[in-house]
Amino acid sequence: MVDLTDFDPDAEVKLVASALYPMTNRSDREVESRVRSMTVEERLTVLRAMVGERTNRRHRPGRALERPSYRFDVLSDYGAFRDLQRHRMMTIDWQRLSPDHGYVRPPGVDEAGAGGRFDSAMERSRDLHDALLEPFPDQASYAVSLAYRVRYLMHMNAREAMHVLELRSTPQGHPAYREVAQRMHNLIRDVAGHHAIAEMMLFVDHSSEPQLERLDAERRAEQKRATRDTGG
Repeated sequence: MVDLTDFDPDAEVKLVASALYPMTNRSDREVESRVRSMTVEERLTVLRAMVGERTNRRHRPGRALERPSYRFDVLSDYGAFRDLQRHRMMTIDWQRLSPDHGYVRPPGVDEAGAGGRFDSAMERSRDLHDALLEPFPDQASYAVSLAYRVRYLMHMNAREAMHVLELRSTPQGHPAYREVAQRMHNLIRDVAGHHAIAEMMLFVDHSSEPQLERLDAERRAEQKRATRDTGG
């Protein structure tokens, strides 16, 4: 579950003003006032010039993109949270990890016929957490499996969102955080209505067969390691 809880409806207008500000000798208020009198097509022309030709996800636009910001309320498995938590150019805050929100059972577990054993492991994790909660409330979360869900907030500007969403949606990424990144991108476009900003994120991957693509990526990585180890 991903919910976009806060954004600026005027973000794209302010983004254009921020992009133009360094190129003028006018005040911030004057520049923004002028931008508001521009047509939509004129604003898009400015934004396209700002973005330029992005040939890979490491080519990111300038600091103007740091003006818009987004606040997301996320409920995902703890494993996905731990990967997303590694991004430091944003505010991330979380609630205490517990079994209360249930857990995620990957489809591959059922396909392997291990659903029952997986559920039993999750029950043992919950039982241990509950047994520890009263005597050791600060330590009980350590008994909770990574498959259990945790709720957290992610607040980031659009430039950081471009980095996070393009990186975490790559086919070689884990399906859990790929889904979070893909939903965030859709929310920026469809709920915030920031179509121009969403379109800048050219390398957000919405492909629907991530497990096969992840396997291909792992095979390529293994081939590189084998070549390096043999000195080839």
